[in-house]
Amino acid sequence: FCHFHHYWVKARQQGLKDDLWDFDLNYHAAESGRFAQINAKDPVVELPFAYHFDASLYAQYLRKLSENMGVVRKEGKISRVQRFTDSGFIQALHLERGDVVEGDLFVDCTGFKGLLIEEALGAGYDDWSHLLPCDSAIAVPSERHEKTAPYTRSIAHDAGWQWRIPLQHRNGNGHVYSSRYISDDQACDTLLSNLDTKPLGDPKLIKFTTGRRRKQWYKNVVAVGLSSGFLEPLESTSIHLIQSAIVRLIQLFPHNGFAPSLETEYNKQSELEFEQIRDFLVLHYTVNERTDSAFFNDMRNITLPDSLAHKIALFKESGNLLREQNDLFLESSWLQVLYGQGITPKDYHGLVDSVPEVQLNQMLTRLLEIKKEPIAKLPTHDEYINGMVAKYKRAMS
Repeated sequence: FCHFHHYWVKARQQGLKDDLWDFDLNYHAAESGRFAQINAKDPVVELPFAYHFDASLYAQYLRKLSENMGVVRKEGKISRVQRFTDSGFIQALHLERGDVVEGDLFVDCTGFKGLLIEEALGAGYDDWSHLLPCDSAIAVPSERHEKTAPYTRSIAHDAGWQWRIPLQHRNGNGHVYSSRYISDDQACDTLLSNLDTKPLGDPKLIKFTTGRRRKQWYKNVVAVGLSSGFLEPLESTSIHLIQSAIVRLIQLFPHNGFAPSLETEYNKQSELEFEQIRDFLVLHYTVNERTDSAFFNDMRNITLPDSLAHKIALFKESGNLLREQNDLFLESSWLQVLYGQGITPKDYHGLVDSVPEVQLNQMLTRLLEIKKEPIAKLPTHDEYINGMVAKYKRAMS
């Protein structure tokens, strides 16, 4: 009923000097450049983590797996989409080389173009540029660091932000920005001047419009991936959205015909998922404290969705963070952004007062010791990666 930060808020009001991050094991591990999987029954010493993996290799793996299970792959460019005159459903795809692909259900994975869901069926698109005005990205790889950091960085710039992702063989870098505030050339110069290792190629420009397909399931087409919408990569949610769309489709897969209720439920769930992620992305921008940037000044004053405005007000006034059903982001994620951007709750949950002040101070002191204790025992990030790779090679030999 009462999250840890409520206890911390009361202790701060009584003079506690320790920052919220001092009670976070991930923070200490990141600062020290160390990492390992900690398999502990006590959640206090858990070290949550995520992987960066090669999406191209992952796709090749899935292709091989599916073809071994009987999937037939036909490659070609679509020249014409044939539809039934009575229902408007798609009947077949005509490829440039003459092949015809018929089907009952079509999954549109044609990227931003949405060849089936949009160009053929006209499902419509909800443009969220007024909430997330970044519409461009420039990406370039660079040489890897001598030491690999166990975290990625999102670095704010005047009209957007830069990602810096340390990988085994290179660094991933990119600059996401709004072309309303700076030109592509200026954005490219900003990125290249903020690389901390030598670039390994020419910068690549990507244009996009943040938003979602109004109907991600329409008639007998389900849009998955970029054809269903795009949310800028500030929280790297694209692959998650692909996987959740697949799971949703499996759960609601049509059996004997296309029941309208299946399409309605699919679209209701996908709309909520996109909106919850959108709100979390907008949060990063709108609670900023910068006054030296027209972009960030404007973002601080946008009209927020009611759902996000309510969540911010709830935290400001009472410290409460209530996770909505199926929200991708946990309370801890919302806390990290809200507090990290300078919002400290005015009040705390009343249950905290059931803990005497002396006991509260003892609890926090002990917790600090517990959080810092594992750090010296953890390997460096490179030591962990090298050990994991060696273990994999032994298992494959």
